[in-house]
Amino acid sequence: MSCLVMKFGGASVSNTKNIIKISEIIVEKSKQYKKLVVVVSAMGKTTNKLLKLAKTINENPSKREQDMLISVGERITMSLLSMALQKKGKKSISFTGSQGGIITTSDHLDAKIIEVKPFRVLKALNDNNIVIVAGFQGVSIEKEITTLGRGGSDTTAVALAIALKAKLVEFYKDVDGIYSVDPKKNKNAIFYKKLSHEKALKILDKNEHKILHPRCVKLASNNNISLNILNFKRDKFLKKNKKFTNIEKESFKKVSKNVYEIN
Repeated sequence: MSCLVMKFGGASVSNTKNIIKISEIIVEKSKQYKKLVVVVSAMGKTTNKLLKLAKTINENPSKREQDMLISVGERITMSLLSMALQKKGKKSISFTGSQGGIITTSDHLDAKIIEVKPFRVLKALNDNNIVIVAGFQGVSIEKEITTLGRGGSDTTAVALAIALKAKLVEFYKDVDGIYSVDPKKNKNAIFYKKLSHEKALKILDKNEHKILHPRCVKLASNNNISLNILNFKRDKFLKKNKKFTNIEKESFKKVSKNVYEIN
């Protein structure tokens, strides 16, 4: 059975209770997919807190050192989630972005993905591990730790799907999917059950409530990867959760090689 990439955002990993809850979702998914790769964000507002912490030390900190600092956020999440899965009797291992093979440009705080070399991820999958990868980060050709800026964790998930030849990425958020406007602010928001990549991009570009960053949707479109957006709060998931947004190509286009952000 093919590999599935799952992505859990900041709200879904905001506390240990949620981390334990999403570990249950992952265990349930492992019954359907033999190979699972899970990409995680930092817990809640961790990244913002770390950036503010840096400013208490130095009002103008270097971008390199900020990357070193904020990359810690996702590392906390990945290790805690792996521990939660191990407690449930599942084989699991966590990797940083660099360990997962995410190769980027050297633009600190706003790096782009050049390629993915998932050697350790593949080995771990073949050893029957559920693999947890820190989103939002990678390593430059100069071997410096980098972070990917806005939409970074979602983009990590799609990039790994490309490298692993996964056909689907599932994003777990705190809403049911893509709406015309923020459903938390407007109860009349229109819900979109199915979209093409192109239509999703138009909606996301106009919508302040960017449930997915356009850069990850563009990356998925260029590589024929389908995206599902689901609500992590839904009860026992997927047996009952039929309300979600699916994004996929209107027509399949042949891609002769993996296409990342920089080619």
